Amino acid sequence: MFDERAIQIIDIIVNSFLPMLKAGIAFTVPLTLISFLLGLILALLTALARISGIKPLSAVARFYVWVFRGTPLLVQLFVIFYGLPSVGITIDPLPAAVIGFSLNVGAYNSEIIRAAILSITKGQWEAAYSIGMSYRQALRRVILPQATRVSVPPLSNSFIGLVKDTSLAATLTVTELFRVAQQITAITYEPLILYCLAGFIYLMFSTVLSNAQGRMEKRLDRYVAG
Repeated sequence: MFDERAIQIIDIIVNSFLPMLKAGIAFTVPLTLISFLLGLILALLTALARISGIKPLSAVARFYVWVFRGTPLLVQLFVIFYGLPSVGITIDPLPAAVIGFSLNVGAYNSEIIRAAILSITKGQWEAAYSIGMSYRQALRRVILPQATRVSVPPLSNSFIGLVKDTSLAATLTVTELFRVAQQITAITYEPLILYCLAGFIYLMFSTVLSNAQGRMEKRLDRYVAG
């Protein structure tokens, strides 16, 4: 009896691992990369707007950060995918997920980038101005390169967090890793095994990204030390 159960469990794991891994590579990873890249661009623009000194622009940026940091990501996704159709705006599942994740990541990462920029001493600005640089030149050539190094660890952690958050895309019917796990569970009635397997695959992705983060930080440290 026990042997039969063990064989059944092994068979489920073996038959489920590859489809879930494929879904992770085909949907979870691209969804993470695209959302993070768009969110990073939005975060940089928002951070620059916050420190620009232009009150209307800064106010809009503050409001955006306040809304998306103060509400759950799941609620944001539901508003975009299930709520907007009620006012005539229908978005397909995958684009809706990208929009939701990008807006959420942009709000959180804007604070990371803003803090990194503000951590650069005023002397760096003054040194740039003293050699004739404009505000934009100083920001692009002096401040942002230094702020990039400061912001890499927290931004990397945000990226790893997004890998796990993409599981929420399953609620929008996006066939990413967790959605496939749900579909297989509906057939096999083995939620514990399959959800643990999904967690293991997410852990694999996160571990690879954590190692990449560590290597990136070491390279930046060597660059600065040189």
